[in-house]
Amino acid sequence: MAISMTGYGRAEGLSEDINFLIESKSVNHRYLDINIRMPKKFSFAEEEMKKIVKKYIKRGRVDLFVSYEKLKEENFDILLDLDLADKYHKSLLKLGKEINLKTDDVKIMDVAKFPEVVKLKEKEENEDLIMNTILEATKQSIKKLFEMRALEGKKLEEDIKLRCETLKEYMEKIEKLSDTVVLDYKEKLENRIKDILDSNIEIDENKMAHEVAFFADRSNITEEIVRFKSHIQQLQKTIDEDDAVGRKLDFLIQEMNREVNTVGSKSSNLDITNLVVNLKSELEKIREQIQNIE
Repeated sequence: MAISMTGYGRAEGLSEDINFLIESKSVNHRYLDINIRMPKKFSFAEEEMKKIVKKYIKRGRVDLFVSYEKLKEENFDILLDLDLADKYHKSLLKLGKEINLKTDDVKIMDVAKFPEVVKLKEKEENEDLIMNTILEATKQSIKKLFEMRALEGKKLEEDIKLRCETLKEYMEKIEKLSDTVVLDYKEKLENRIKDILDSNIEIDENKMAHEVAFFADRSNITEEIVRFKSHIQQLQKTIDEDDAVGRKLDFLIQEMNREVNTVGSKSSNLDITNLVVNLKSELEKIREQIQNIE
């Protein structure tokens, strides 16, 4: 079935006191292009996140946005170096005696303000738990993205199949008209010759037959019609395949355009020319739809 390359997904995951939000979106791209934007401290999960994306997405540009919220403010520990504080305290007392200070009162803040006495250390987080939370939220986000792509793809598939029926109708009309093109040409040629020459002069039937045969060979579009119908069948069959079919569909549309252009260049019939214009218009609409199929 056809899968669109456009979609969006969103999921959350809770790891102890951290709430993660994973947003995913995808747009058209020739290949699979995965881009992840996340805080550097959680970058250890990036490669595993990409593996999850590849299980669901085969083509398109996929952007993943990872944000988080701390549910508790106490995310650090206070470390005290008591040995160092004691040395600072003794040194201050010694300094007081050396310079004859009148007091030996050393306040706590006098010691605490010295480097390395009081240190803040961020609490170590459980990387395994965080990894599992991020990956599960990524999976849920990508699944929602895929569901949206599948739903959009179904609509594209229905539209393309409907347009294929229109293409068949146009080509069948061209096929019927092509049967009369040679006879119309022969009649017009005879009338033109009679208008130019004396009506009493007899037309050389051998030369006339040769000219008509040459025209018939040059304007014959049977092969193009057969190939075009075959391409329609292949397109309808391909769009039902359980695989990334966008490139194959694009190739078929190119081939169908080639056949239609040839029909247009060979035909001098105004009705066929108008139908060719209609065919090219429908093919262009299908091509635009196919550009968004995985």
